[in-house]
Amino acid sequence: MQADAVICGAGIAGIAAAYHLSVRHGMKRVVLVDERPPLTLTSDKSTECYRNWWPGPGDAMVALANRSIDLLEGLARETDNAFHMNRRGYLFATAGDGLSLVELAREASDMGAGPVRIHNGSANSASYEIHHPAKFEGQPDGIDIIRDRDMIRERFPYLTAETTMVAHARRCGWLSAQQLGMTLLEAARENGTRLIRGQLADIDVTGGQVCGVRVETPGGGETITTPVFINAAGPFAPDINRKLGIALPLALEGHVKISFADSRMAVPRDAPLIIWTDPVTLPWQPEERAALASSADTAHLLSQFPAGVHGRPEGRGDSVILYWTYDVLSDAPVFPVPFDPAYPEIVTRGMSAAVPALAQYFDHLPKPYIDGGYYTKTPENRPLIGPLSVKGAFISSAYSGFGIMMAMAGGELLAAHAMDIALPAYAQAFDPARYDDPAYQVLLADWPDSGEL
Repeated sequence: MQADAVICGAGIAGIAAAYHLSVRHGMKRVVLVDERPPLTLTSDKSTECYRNWWPGPGDAMVALANRSIDLLEGLARETDNAFHMNRRGYLFATAGDGLSLVELAREASDMGAGPVRIHNGSANSASYEIHHPAKFEGQPDGIDIIRDRDMIRERFPYLTAETTMVAHARRCGWLSAQQLGMTLLEAARENGTRLIRGQLADIDVTGGQVCGVRVETPGGGETITTPVFINAAGPFAPDINRKLGIALPLALEGHVKISFADSRMAVPRDAPLIIWTDPVTLPWQPEERAALASSADTAHLLSQFPAGVHGRPEGRGDSVILYWTYDVLSDAPVFPVPFDPAYPEIVTRGMSAAVPALAQYFDHLPKPYIDGGYYTKTPENRPLIGPLSVKGAFISSAYSGFGIMMAMAGGELLAAHAMDIALPAYAQAFDPARYDDPAYQVLLADWPDSGEL
């Protein structure tokens, strides 16, 4: 078989690359190779959210996010919003002085996330526009900072009364990752993309140039000749790089989320994504604290946990999704992802710091659905999108926990590299060759906030 391009990995990164190559650039012989069904390894394990709130240095992450959101919104218009995109926003909340939130909001604004609007009290509450739970068009961008506690209680009555400030980042929300991926895949297939179910066994590199690949399928081995190979293998990207004789600074982190039936409506159906930005000490009754302290296996549950627990309502039903990166596994990928048996209780109690009504579930937590995947990360938590040192080889990987939101712009950028056409201004920030730059290595040694939630 001959192909114009072979993509290893039928997750959201690989499918987005196939979409841009075939649909947007007319490449007719694109082949996706994956031993699993599409979108089932990591792409269906996310919280399905998107945001343009990102830290520096530089504006590259905000620019990539804004471009991806532009593309997502365009696709939503073309498909009658087949993947249920909304723009409810990210609601960052604190019981502290909130100075760091204001600084982060202004930094994101300076890099292109939109204007910062300060609301100091109910007198100017009319200038705050309430989000629509289902729409993505006609909604504000930028960030609304609310510093008046009465106004916070008026707008977000489900937050703890201890909340002193919120930052509502507006060009943010969520969508159906599965529907997005299948929308892209179906369009790519209509334009000639083929999906082969099999394992990539070998990559033929002759004279420093990709010439083809060998795939082991249920029906036997198959050789595909191609001048272009794209590594979009998610947590298996390091293994694929090794087949090319390439080493890049990639690490894997196991992450887990839970969802359960929120029959008591602790998190309102129309709420945005809620992020508690303060460290948390889990709430326990005195007798519970004594019991936990008596065992070395449970004493850690009395310690302070890091900031960042977050959650949102799920779909049109009565469910809630909760997520907290207080601990991660860094190792070779194992599926299903191992998790702490106490995780559902820890994350529910932790989220109750922001939404006290979740305490209704402390005595009897509904049976949770526990799901997890691996973040494939670079040291600075920025993706790898561009050519590799072997001619004809490219990579679209290291999307960490933001693959759903960035894959559209990532696929577009990858296609621009592969087609050798004009690149956007932010391309260099994600090029794997950045690690060969001594000045970048100096910057990397003292990298600030990675932007991970």
